[in-house]
Amino acid sequence: MEIVDENGNTVHQHNHHQESKRVIAGILGIFLGVLGIHKFILGYTKEGLTMLLISVLTCGVGAIVMKIIAIIEGITYLTKSDEEFIEIYQINHKGWF
Repeated sequence: MEIVDENGNTVHQHNHHQESKRVIAGILGIFLGVLGIHKFILGYTKEGLTMLLISVLTCGVGAIVMKIIAIIEGITYLTKSDEEFIEIYQINHKGWF
């Protein structure tokens, strides 16, 4: 069965039975995001290492920017529905924001 959105575009449905990591990734993004933990939870090793190394190798100066990014990402994750989150971050692997 084909599903069409309000603009006439075909909406792809995935039959993936994935459990959403939305809440854990959102909370970790807000509280431990400076270390990139939320990225590792989602399987984004490269992005997680980037956040961790920027925070550590700049002696904490870069951690300020990483913390802001992580809080924005954590809030973004928590405001998505489980279906949106799975589609965007777990199936399509959108690494940033």
